Amino acid sequence: MSYTASELLAVSASRLLADGKIVFAGVGTPLLAASLARLTHAPHLTIVVEGGAIGLEAEPGRLPISTNEMRAGRRAVMLPSITQIFLYAQRGYFDYGFLGGAQIDPYGNINTSVIGPAERPRVRLPGSGGACDIACHCREIVIVTRHERRRFVERLDFVTSPGQVGAGDGRRRAGLLFGRVTAVVTDLALMDFDPATGRMRVVALQPGADLAQVREQTGFELAAAAEPDRLPAPSEQELALVRALDPARTFLG
Repeated sequence: MSYTASELLAVSASRLLADGKIVFAGVGTPLLAASLARLTHAPHLTIVVEGGAIGLEAEPGRLPISTNEMRAGRRAVMLPSITQIFLYAQRGYFDYGFLGGAQIDPYGNINTSVIGPAERPRVRLPGSGGACDIACHCREIVIVTRHERRRFVERLDFVTSPGQVGAGDGRRRAGLLFGRVTAVVTDLALMDFDPATGRMRVVALQPGADLAQVREQTGFELAAAAEPDRLPAPSEQELALVRALDPARTFLG
């Protein structure tokens, strides 16, 4: 069964979410992945969105396009303010946070601010929003993005959201006492971080991808086993469910 890169990302990310946990999800691929996980292996996963909803159940075919619209609160168990949502994050209540980025470095630090010098940038990006708070306070941060050389760079033009920060215990030295980036999911591979060096490494390849292709699309040295594991392709059930969640392909492209 054929599938798009966006569908592959949503399915791969959903598989990382365990039942009974709490995920801080943005609209788009994160909400798709979290909703898919609830429909498959994690029926007791609690979804939280930034605009102020805890425990929402997204309606298939009517996924919210903003965290501040009424559909984002469908069947939610709580509708606190956005300030309260981030206070819960600071207290360590959220197990997972999803992030993307225009640039990602070997330590999982993310740039969503500017491309080029900060004084005279070539491109101005949306900025942090709640991303820096998510990166600092969620127990596990999962980065979900297309795998492109321009995104995976040795040095960021601007650090918007911290990952491992630097080598070894760089995150702890920066004052971030809990939480870490645990996974990077792309349309080519699944990656984690070496506990000794803090740098990104390949764990498994997506169907149809090879290690040479992954390294070609990465702008820094990427460690990997000689023969990385292979992720299973999306099942027919997973594809049917994710397409039912977004039949207009608003987020699946």
